[in-house]
Amino acid sequence: MDRYVNSNLILALDVLVSFTASLVTIFLVDTFLSPITNQEMVRWWLIGSPLLSLVIFLLLGVHRTIIRHSTLREVGKIFVAVCFKGAMLALLLLVLTRFELGKKVTFSILLFDMVFTLTALVIMRVGMIVVYDMLRGYRGRRRRRMRVLLYGTGDKSVSVLTRLQDSPHYQVVGFMTCGVRLQNYKIADLPVFYVNREESLTYLRHRLFVDGVLFATELEAQEEQGRLVKMATSMGLKVLLAPSIDEVIDGKVMKQNIREVKIEDLLGRPEIKLSMERIIENFRDKTVLVTGAAGSIGSELCRQLASFGVRQLILFDNAETPTHNLRLELEERFPTLHFVPVIGDVRLKNRLDFAFRTYHPEVVFHAAAYKHVPLMEENPCEAVYVNVAGSRNVADKCLEYGVEKMVMISTDKAVNPTNIMGCTKRLAEIYVQSLGLAIEQGKMKGQTRFVTTRFGNVLGSNGSVIPRFREQIAKGGPLTVTHPDITRFFMTIPEACRLVMEAATMSKGNEIFVFDMGESVKIDTLARRMIALAGLEVGKDIEIEYTGLRPGEKLYEEVLSNAENTLPTSHDRIRIAQVREYLYGDALHVAEELEQLAVAVNILDMVRLMKRTVPEFKSKNSVYEKLDAELTTQAS
Repeated sequence: MDRYVNSNLILALDVLVSFTASLVTIFLVDTFLSPITNQEMVRWWLIGSPLLSLVIFLLLGVHRTIIRHSTLREVGKIFVAVCFKGAMLALLLLVLTRFELGKKVTFSILLFDMVFTLTALVIMRVGMIVVYDMLRGYRGRRRRRMRVLLYGTGDKSVSVLTRLQDSPHYQVVGFMTCGVRLQNYKIADLPVFYVNREESLTYLRHRLFVDGVLFATELEAQEEQGRLVKMATSMGLKVLLAPSIDEVIDGKVMKQNIREVKIEDLLGRPEIKLSMERIIENFRDKTVLVTGAAGSIGSELCRQLASFGVRQLILFDNAETPTHNLRLELEERFPTLHFVPVIGDVRLKNRLDFAFRTYHPEVVFHAAAYKHVPLMEENPCEAVYVNVAGSRNVADKCLEYGVEKMVMISTDKAVNPTNIMGCTKRLAEIYVQSLGLAIEQGKMKGQTRFVTTRFGNVLGSNGSVIPRFREQIAKGGPLTVTHPDITRFFMTIPEACRLVMEAATMSKGNEIFVFDMGESVKIDTLARRMIALAGLEVGKDIEIEYTGLRPGEKLYEEVLSNAENTLPTSHDRIRIAQVREYLYGDALHVAEELEQLAVAVNILDMVRLMKRTVPEFKSKNSVYEKLDAELTTQAS
């Protein structure tokens, strides 16, 4: 069923059909119109018909069309070929016989020959398509396919239908739309249904034995999440999403399969589009080092960089097994990529020095960090040691070895921080930015440009809320939400990494880039949507349990990109944060003292210094709230 008829066989059949049409034409004209007495003309006609057909069909390539996918364009090409054949036969008869039968009879023969040839060739192709569809239908009945309704009537929906014509897994039984304009019409011989309420979908489900609803684009699924997606999940229908495009890696097409709609598809914000051509050109043929390479963000950075044509990729991480798994993945997906895994810790200056001294990276992405808010609230010294001291070590090595750019991954939690983790990321920003300003002002020698990117929660990252909810749903619940009103901004891992790439490309140095993440999402709503997509019902099949805010957690994250605290860039969704600048000498002194306090595990003095350095750091739901009261008293 998946193989195509050999094109040479189609050519032979076309020539045979054309010759047969010429024979039928001679017979009918001789029998019903006028007896043909010139046997020489008949002989030349019957010799010229197959020969000219062979030459013209070869020249126009009518036999090279895949018949099961034929369109009106292919019929047009056959029509042109038949007209060519008729014209050449007319020229042949003019030269050899000078129309001895008379122009009327000769042109009748030509006209009939063309009509019969065109009709026979089209009928042959239609017959082959009918036979193919019958065989495909027989196979489909033997192997049950999922019957789906395709949402939308636009070009993208129709193209999805074309791609699924030979699918062994899915059978499109009709189109569905929320508008009445095309109701009772047909597209590609499939009916268009108007669905405006749950009863309509229920009727179609039972009438057509529908198993699911298929969306052609994520945007359509987002627009229908409050109506059609909700109706389909409530009655147990699968909600599916077609892949937007095949992914091409190193010239190989990585086939994407139709999949169920995931919560990531319904967040209500289209992904930010960036100029990937300019980004790719910026990294081609360069040696790039990624710290935290085996983490959620770091590994995706490595995957994207691997497709950019970098000269060498250095994977720096202290996690052995994740680094090993990333190595196996890169070896399989990018066999020509020159990359080196280095097991090391950003806290260890000597190990960092080895990587910089040995490989001399031109660009460094610093993604190594501790990120979990409650865990860092309970282990503040480790947060400072990794996020502050580690970032300082990486920045210092970039300066020492003449790295062109260092791009540091930060977080929205660094804005008016309420927890240890957020404050350590703000302190890392302060050190990196002050170092870059000192270079810019000529107070320090160096050429490195320092860039920082802030973004919100990353969907699907290790330990994030969505994988956690999936695990809880699989276990039968309950889904644990800290507070019914808690909200967060979200982005996808690939989107976050593209933002980092764009920041590295557009930066002139010392900026902190943020971007418009759209509307914040209520975690409670997120949990309910995931339960519905799993075909379950809150309160009946699975419960939601509110556990209370965790240490350092706040209800609402800060908006990153409003006009009051940011400056515009050339990209309308990316802005530059306006933050207080620090002198490098002050930032260095604080970083050194914090590192000493962290190593000595002197927690209270360390947190006091953090709060004095970042006065907007006010603890929430934390044991360190008492220090805020203490510092306020001292200030007054």
